[in-house]
Amino acid sequence: MALSGLEIYKNLPKTNCKECGFPTCLAFAMKLAAKGVELSACPYVSEAAKQALEAAAAPPIRLVTIGADSRKIEVGNEVVLFRHEKTFYHQPGIVVRVKDTEPADQIAKTAKEVGGYSVERVGLQLTLDGIAIENTSGDPAKFAAAVKAVKDTATVPLILMSQDPKAMEAALEVAKDGKPLIYAATSQNWQEMAGLAKKYSAPLAVYSKDGLDQLAELTKNIAGAGVADLMLDPGARGMLDSLQMMTQLRRLALKKNFRALGYPIITFPGEGVDSLEEEAATAAQHVAKYAGVIVLNSFNPAVAYPLLTERLNLFTDPQKPIQVEPKLYAIGEANEKSPLLVTTNFSLTYFSVAGEVENSRIPAWLLVTDAEGMSVLTAWAAGKFDAEKIAKAVKSSGVEQKVPHKKIIIPGYVATLSGELEEELPGWDILVGTREAVDIPAYLRSAWSA
Repeated sequence: MALSGLEIYKNLPKTNCKECGFPTCLAFAMKLAAKGVELSACPYVSEAAKQALEAAAAPPIRLVTIGADSRKIEVGNEVVLFRHEKTFYHQPGIVVRVKDTEPADQIAKTAKEVGGYSVERVGLQLTLDGIAIENTSGDPAKFAAAVKAVKDTATVPLILMSQDPKAMEAALEVAKDGKPLIYAATSQNWQEMAGLAKKYSAPLAVYSKDGLDQLAELTKNIAGAGVADLMLDPGARGMLDSLQMMTQLRRLALKKNFRALGYPIITFPGEGVDSLEEEAATAAQHVAKYAGVIVLNSFNPAVAYPLLTERLNLFTDPQKPIQVEPKLYAIGEANEKSPLLVTTNFSLTYFSVAGEVENSRIPAWLLVTDAEGMSVLTAWAAGKFDAEKIAKAVKSSGVEQKVPHKKIIIPGYVATLSGELEEELPGWDILVGTREAVDIPAYLRSAWSA
C-alpha cells in the first residue's frame, strides 16, 4: 500500500540538505508520495529506509521486458500523463503480426522484412521491435512451426498469441530462450497461463473486455499466483474507445496509484477499423496515448516510418534535445576552395543543412557550434549562438588552415550577427546565407565563389 508523505518523511534522514532539489526533507517526502520524484534523488537515504519505502518508491507503472538480447523491448515505468511535465522514458514497442495459417515461406518473408527494417532519422537508426505470431489455426503443432520459422529468420522479441494453454506451451518450448510475451490470460485460462509464465519466466498479457473491475481482479489473482511482469489488454478497439480506456488506465495508475492496473498496455490498432489508413491513424494515437506495445496487422514501410518518427519525437527528452557533436564536418570532397557554413548542433538542424549541402553537389565545410542542442533561432534568442561563440568555434576547429579564402556563411535568420562577427573575426568576410535549409543549393550555385 502506498505511504503518505508524513510516513515517508519518518524514514528520511531529515537533514534538509537540499541536494535532492527540494528545500526540506518534508517537501521531498510529499513529492515522493505524489510520484513526482524518485527515491534515488535523496543521496543519504539508508538501506533500511529504502526497504521500508519500497512501495512508495516503486514506479506506478511496472517496467516489463520482452526479449532477451540487445533488441529487447522495455515498456512501462512512466510517471507522467503528459510529456512536458517531465519526460516519457520507455517508448512503445511496434511489432508486426503474422498468423500460423499463412504459408511458411510468407511467414519467413515477413519476419525477414521486419527484422531487417531500418531507416535513418537525425543520425539515428529507427527499427521495428518484434513480431507477434497468432495461433489462428488452433493447432499447437502449426503454431510451434510458425514460431520456429520466425525465430530462425529474425532475431527480434516475440509475442505468442493464443488462449489455448497447450498451444502456448508448444510455442514456448520453441521460443523459451527469448523471453517472449504470452498473450493472453483470460478469466477462463488464467491459472494455466500464469503457470506457463512462471515456468518459462515470461511476461504475461492479461485480457478482459468486461470492464476494468474484471481486469483488475484478474491481475490481482495472477500477481497473487507469483507472476509480476504483466501487461494489460482492456479489450477496447477503435480510436475513441481505446483513447478513453487507455487514458483511464493511465490516470488510475498515476493519479490514484491503483496497483492492480499499474502495468503497460498492449494494443491492436488494426482490429475494429476498416482500412490501413485507419489502422495507421489509430496506431499513431496509441504511440502518444498510452500504449506499451502496438501490434500492427501487417508490415508496410509507408506505415512504419511515420510511426517510428512520431515515436522518436515524443520519446525524446524535451529538456535534452538530440544533439550532434560540435565540430567541423567535411561534406563531400571539401578542399581549400570549398564554402564554409556555420550552424548549431541541434540534430534536426544539422541533418537538414547537411542534407541540402549534399544536394547542391558542392563540397563544403560545415562548422557546427555548441548551442546546447538548440535550433538556430532558439539558440540565438537564448544567447547560445552569437558572434563570440561562432568566432570561438572557428578558432578552435582549425578551419583557418583549411579555408584560406576566409569566408564564412551564417544563417539568414541571424543576419544581425554579421557586424559583430566581423569584429570577432578580423580579416574574414561574413556572408549571409539563406533562412531556410531548402534554399541552400540554389544559394551555393549562384552566390558562392572562393
